[in-house]
Amino acid sequence: MATFIHALGGRFLAVVQEAGAMMLFLLEGLALTFVPPYRPRRVLQELELIGVKSTLIILLTGAFTGMVLGLQGYYTLRKYGSESALGSAVALSLIREMGPVLTAIMVSARAGSAVTAEIGIMRITEQLDALDTMAVNPMQYVVMPKLIAGVIAVPLLTAIFDVVGILGGYLIGVVLLGVSSGAYFSGMVQSVVPLDINGGIVKSLVFGITILLVACYKGYYTEHGAEGVSRATNQTVVLSAILILAWDYVLTSFFM
Repeated sequence: MATFIHALGGRFLAVVQEAGAMMLFLLEGLALTFVPPYRPRRVLQELELIGVKSTLIILLTGAFTGMVLGLQGYYTLRKYGSESALGSAVALSLIREMGPVLTAIMVSARAGSAVTAEIGIMRITEQLDALDTMAVNPMQYVVMPKLIAGVIAVPLLTAIFDVVGILGGYLIGVVLLGVSSGAYFSGMVQSVVPLDINGGIVKSLVFGITILLVACYKGYYTEHGAEGVSRATNQTVVLSAILILAWDYVLTSFFM
């Protein structure tokens, strides 16, 4: 029993230590945003990698999510004679929860894993050490632009997800199942309040920082060898998903 408690305590301390190291890593990366030389070109390059190249998967995921919500919502509301509330049900589900969470998970799977692999390969091939040798801060050149790009890209992708999802629900509910178009949009306008929108924005900002922090940290401190990069990439996807769901609960309870 004592051995089990000792092992559990050691594991807990290791988790706390890594969480503290990640927080210091984040603060250093964000602080370098305000230190010259500024690197707007690098930020734009990372915006293309994280944001633009993730747009297609966000469009597809958002469209099918909205369609499923429209279909399930219609047959659920029809039992109570409330088909006119379909628009508000779809919009609130997407804006409050599904939009930020699914967008973050998709970005983590597509861009987060790519970022970890990129930085991990730079680490094992000593490119980060070469930057340091040339008096170029690798944190500022490699990590900082990715963090800033994540903060900008994920909220924008979430907005795209929400809009496409609402249109997907409209396609199923109004075009295919015959719900009134006016009722669909009027219910949405009446039920969605600024608190719902602000909550979705805050969630997407937190998720964006979380995804890129985990991706950059795991890549920056990856172990040597191809196996180390593979392990770091896997850890990024799993840990990001867990943290996204944990943050979602915390932020949802705050905005209720």
